[in-house]
Amino acid sequence: MDELEVEAVDSLDPGVTTGTAEYVLYGGKGGVGKTTMAAATALASANEGTNTLVVSTDPAHSLSDTLGAEIASRPAQIRPELPLWGVEIDPDDALSRAGMFGQDGGFAGGLDALLGGTAGESGDDAAMMPGADEAAAMQLLLEYMDDDRFDRVVVDTAPTGHTLRLLELPEVLDSMVGRMMQMRERLGGMMDGLKGMFGQGEDDDQPLGDMDAVKERVERLRAVLTDPARTDFRVVLVPEEMSVMESQRLVERLDEYGVPVGTVVVNRVMEPLADVADVPTDAFVAPNHESCEFCARRWDVQQRALAEAQDLFRGHDVKRVPLLAEEVRGERPLRVVAACLD
Repeated sequence: MDELEVEAVDSLDPGVTTGTAEYVLYGGKGGVGKTTMAAATALASANEGTNTLVVSTDPAHSLSDTLGAEIASRPAQIRPELPLWGVEIDPDDALSRAGMFGQDGGFAGGLDALLGGTAGESGDDAAMMPGADEAAAMQLLLEYMDDDRFDRVVVDTAPTGHTLRLLELPEVLDSMVGRMMQMRERLGGMMDGLKGMFGQGEDDDQPLGDMDAVKERVERLRAVLTDPARTDFRVVLVPEEMSVMESQRLVERLDEYGVPVGTVVVNRVMEPLADVADVPTDAFVAPNHESCEFCARRWDVQQRALAEAQDLFRGHDVKRVPLLAEEVRGERPLRVVAACLD
């Protein structure tokens, strides 16, 4: 099979450009390298002098390891000389802080009270309300995206399913509000005996009003995600047939929600770095497809997957990031990755 042509990247210096989008989100299945791409993009953005926040919404955080720095659960500057801030959203912390329904227990506890449940008594609100941690993380993400301190926000999203569930939240909440209103109409005069379900006295309508407020915030997040002038959503995959097909389904689902995907990043490609980026390569070991039978076979597999990806994602900007012999941790390898993404 003929090898695919790869467009070289200009340079490996702090001036590697990262585009003009206010928000850059990396999505895809778990384990494909979203954290690496987000860290590399954020670092390059900060090196340009742009006040940048990198956010991890994945409960299995690895941003700290990738950047080689401690990342807190609240935005904090990573190095004093660089305009780069980082935050790893802690689901439990997000739940405790969210207060989406103005009640103890945040989203989960408030919804439990709204429905008249008793699950909150166990102290395990998150287990009672599936998706509550995702909704709470969404609220914090919105706060960070609105923060005037940052000119660009780069997001390492949770695996595919979590991202899609966030986009589905407006419909879910709208359906729940509708069911609550229908229930009230049916019960009529019986409501006095069910005040514990919906609140009491002057606060009767408060839970539903707060739910509408939550829905409005999610709609605002969707508005940001669907605006290509403000948001650059990038799908990350590895050069294997199954990953290509899964990524195609993700792109199609995102398209259903009106979220445009401009860039597809193929990570861990077994080709020389010099084929992808115009950077000094003397410190990087390249795979030898001639003397290494394993490398040659894996390259054949990857070539087929790459050809399929270029065909399926025609019209998208397909970037390739080579598989490096060493772990991508710290500034130097991250700058190499950023050069490949330019």
